[in-house]
Amino acid sequence: MMSPRPSSPTPEPAKPAGPGRPKDLSKRNAILEAAKRLFLGQGFDGVSMDQIAAEAGVSKLTVYSHFGDKDSLFAAAVQAYCQQHLPSPMFAPEPAAPLRERLLAIATAFYEMISSPEAIQIHRLLCSPQVAQSPLSRMFWEAGPQRLHDEFGALLQRRVEAGELDIDEVTRAAPQFFCLAKGEPHALLMFGCGAPAPDEVRAHLEATVDLFLRAYGRR
Repeated sequence: MMSPRPSSPTPEPAKPAGPGRPKDLSKRNAILEAAKRLFLGQGFDGVSMDQIAAEAGVSKLTVYSHFGDKDSLFAAAVQAYCQQHLPSPMFAPEPAAPLRERLLAIATAFYEMISSPEAIQIHRLLCSPQVAQSPLSRMFWEAGPQRLHDEFGALLQRRVEAGELDIDEVTRAAPQFFCLAKGEPHALLMFGCGAPAPDEVRAHLEATVDLFLRAYGRR
């Protein structure tokens, strides 16, 4: 009589991954997309972490695991929104690209980003007294405008070194460019006076670039 075959060892249950386990990037991206939609549509106070988790199709614990708290998620959503409209490659060095053409492309993308109804709503929210005095305004500034100023300033510095621009302080010139690009058309939107016609916006942005080049272009 043959002896019975020894039974296979019972597999051990899978051990939970340690704290060093990589985050699921697909879930992170889903959370960011949900946060962008909800924050832009309903403002900061109008959105809860439960809503973001439900919109992203993940648990609230997963949201906290990736971003820690609502303020950090808001800052990350702002950064992702800016990257979507003004990706870093737009500021990459391309010596062959004509300077005026590059500046106009950046001004156009910037204006399109800040003039959407959702962006106007967020801008108004950030200017309100209750938010302006909170850490949220600084987080927004560093995640959005400051990042644009730094990357655009690096582009300007490369053009200075290439002999195309004459700028003593690129850290001052970079924000000047974006303030010029906003101009009256953005102020009209902020005050609810209606959106300028597309051809008027185009003329405004071209005039902005030309003014900037008259001020800083090397003669």
